[in-house]
Amino acid sequence: MASYNVFITGGASGIGYGIAEKLAESGHHIIIADINQNAAQDAAQSLKNNGGSAQAVTVDVCDAEQIAQVREQLADTPVDILVNNAGIQHVEKLDSFPPHKWQQLINIMLVGPALLTQAFLPGMRERNFGRIINVGSIHSVVASPYKSAYVAAKHGLLGFAKTVALETGDCDVTINTLCPAYVKTPLVEQQIAAQAKENNLTEEEVINKIMLEPMPKKQFISIEELAGTAAFLISPAARNITGQTMILDGGWTAR
Repeated sequence: MASYNVFITGGASGIGYGIAEKLAESGHHIIIADINQNAAQDAAQSLKNNGGSAQAVTVDVCDAEQIAQVREQLADTPVDILVNNAGIQHVEKLDSFPPHKWQQLINIMLVGPALLTQAFLPGMRERNFGRIINVGSIHSVVASPYKSAYVAAKHGLLGFAKTVALETGDCDVTINTLCPAYVKTPLVEQQIAAQAKENNLTEEEVINKIMLEPMPKKQFISIEELAGTAAFLISPAARNITGQTMILDGGWTAR
């Protein structure tokens, strides 16, 4: 299998780092992109310590100028695979949801992927190869209360991917969105505490009654499952899979 340069936003931890580990093990060069410079460098060093090829870049995915600078910085390391993973969460009723926070979630999880795709797509087109993987969520296809900004941003990713899929039909570029149910990451750990507060429940009740209740399989999705799906999407077997919503939900949406 060919070796590619893989750019992963929010790659210093959680799902992003899990995907980075898997793809590094397969011989790909990983570019850990994160707003936290030290975290990005530590993550890249960890991959190298384990025998992988990696480097770190610092970027705010909402800042088009910073993205342009990173693209220049990577002139000798053209991006073949873009993984739009960076994300944050805020759980609150819309009535009291801080407007600046609503805007921030949309900027990071919807505008950011658009700006990065816009930056790296010309090079992919020029080389006639590219794979774009958005990390969406079960909340790309269903909703939960108190997560209006997150749900709106993740739903938006699907429309964005479908549009880009149509615009790249003339070259070997694909774009798809991974949509897992809850994955046990630091972001979800924070959500458990926030949901407990909003719903006046214990954290265990949040896990069982809110998070896992809709899932027939009653289990968190593992980072390994997501990383394996990402690996499949960049394989030759998936070259005609584009504009698709890859749902890993333990049967949640089968109802």
